[in-house]
Amino acid sequence: MHDDNPNRSTPPKLNGVRGMNDVLPADEPLWRAFEEAVADTMRSYGYRQIRTPIVEHTRLFVRGIGEVTDIVEKEMYSFTDVLNGEDLTLRPENTAGVVRAAIEHNLLYDGPKRLWYAGPMFRHERPQKGRYRQFHQVGAEALGLAGPDADAEVILMCQRLWDQLGLAGVSLEINSLGAADERRAHREALIAHFEAHRDQLDADAQRRLHSNPLRILDTKNPEMRGVVESAPRLIDFLGADSLAHFERLQTLLRAQNLPFRINPRLVRGLDYYNLTVFEWVADLGGAALTICGGGRYDPLVEMLGGKPAPACGFAMGVERVLELMRAQGGEPAQAQCDVYVVHHGDATLEAAMQAAERIRDAGLDVLLHCGGGSFKSQFRRADGSGAQFALILGVDEVARGEASIKWLREGEGGGRQATVPLDRVAEALADAIAGDASI
Repeated sequence: MHDDNPNRSTPPKLNGVRGMNDVLPADEPLWRAFEEAVADTMRSYGYRQIRTPIVEHTRLFVRGIGEVTDIVEKEMYSFTDVLNGEDLTLRPENTAGVVRAAIEHNLLYDGPKRLWYAGPMFRHERPQKGRYRQFHQVGAEALGLAGPDADAEVILMCQRLWDQLGLAGVSLEINSLGAADERRAHREALIAHFEAHRDQLDADAQRRLHSNPLRILDTKNPEMRGVVESAPRLIDFLGADSLAHFERLQTLLRAQNLPFRINPRLVRGLDYYNLTVFEWVADLGGAALTICGGGRYDPLVEMLGGKPAPACGFAMGVERVLELMRAQGGEPAQAQCDVYVVHHGDATLEAAMQAAERIRDAGLDVLLHCGGGSFKSQFRRADGSGAQFALILGVDEVARGEASIKWLREGEGGGRQATVPLDRVAEALADAIAGDASI
């Protein structure tokens, strides 16, 4: 039906929510390369994937992460379900969700579990490079394992992933947060120190002075650097057991020739950590970028209603790792397919479609040209697809039961063309990709 109204306005363009980004097809090869490396690495350490819901009860994060944290106070996307009045939240992290699932489904009844996850997380913070409102994390959780050997293993797993991705210049920082009584003694010393320097604290630090003074050590405010550097160090409050755990971790890492730096100011932004904490930091254009962090969180299982069980793990920011991969030239080739099928339209379409299906049966990726067009325009599409070969089906060739294979890439016989029987197309292309020069 023709619209004769010249005054009809065009609807306004709709954009995505700020800080929640589309992953476009051009980015997909890099994401896939990363995801495949993650799956391979996790499998090699005996970790099995778990998938938890994006939406959880708000109380899970308030109880697990800590009420006096930036995440709970400022960053969570929370809402009340209009149907039943439940307070729900888009997950801002996934350790609490994994532990909740382990408790709910009694996963630890027959012993420790090594689990990993991947997926989107949500935090309402100011979008900037490497920090988004919807972002993606990969994480690993070793549940039911108490020793520093488990801590060392999750750290070594990260290093293996960096090696597999070809990332250089990623350094490890470690610290120990000790046990609860040690943190309490340190907490009292911190409060006394910061009370004596209250005039140097910003508004956030003053608000947290009595509720969560450990978080002040994690400030990004450069004007507070001096008062933070002079604050009492938690490591000086550690007892014999905590020190032994930390020293054994260091021994295990040194035995694997894995360099690290002890950072006595390293804390994590979540309240459930104890003993080992660590971060992986990369240099990106002269700026330090934390791409992964984790540690031990023995209290969390009991905090969320389960029987007491030790645990440790890590989470890495996928977008940050991908940014580092790009900066270090880690983007894979952008080829969409192995073979692009060029044909003469309706007269050869059925034969072209059948040939494409047989080639896919042989395990190759195929783009069948759709939408018509001259051979010249189709070859432009074939070249732009990144395909190694074009399969050409002209009217005369199909009538003879034949097709032509054309090599599209320089260094791979670029420009060469060979005629093969239609019923041998898939076999011939598989041989050509394998480097058989007799085709």
